[in-house]
Amino acid sequence: MKARSFSHAGITVSSFNRAVQFYWDVFGCPLVGVADTPPDRVRTFFGLEGTDLRCKIGWIRAPGGAVLEIFEFQPQLPALPIAWNRVGLTHLSFNVRNLQGWHDHLVSKGVECVSRPERSPRGHSFFFARDFDGNLIELMDLGYMHHVLNWLGPLGGWIFRRGMYRKYYESAP
Repeated sequence: MKARSFSHAGITVSSFNRAVQFYWDVFGCPLVGVADTPPDRVRTFFGLEGTDLRCKIGWIRAPGGAVLEIFEFQPQLPALPIAWNRVGLTHLSFNVRNLQGWHDHLVSKGVECVSRPERSPRGHSFFFARDFDGNLIELMDLGYMHHVLNWLGPLGGWIFRRGMYRKYYESAP
């Protein structure tokens, strides 16, 4: 058994409408679905306690097909700072072209950019920004590797799994 593809990532947001507007205005990602979750389901499915529980769920589609699922819970807890060395999700990423243009675009929209565009030792470029809730967003320009990964990614995975990355697939003690 193996997965067909990556489906989506989910984040909890402080404001559903603000998240929809942010991801549309900044990245051109439209809202493609909305659901209001009844209090009983919020209690049983999410394991939350309380009497006036609500959750609005939305699906925002990025170009290329990935989906960002957004949750707005009421009542909600305050956000915690993201620590890179805490186990768990740290950021989401968009594959883009013209990284400096994207940096300028985000700055013009008032988006907090955590870093300036930089080139990695392997040739791709990237920088980090934050959404209005502080969620980290990486913008990455893979350069020519976009095409290599798109067309040769499955073959590369097959080769690396049997060669230089074999040790990662072997059973742990």
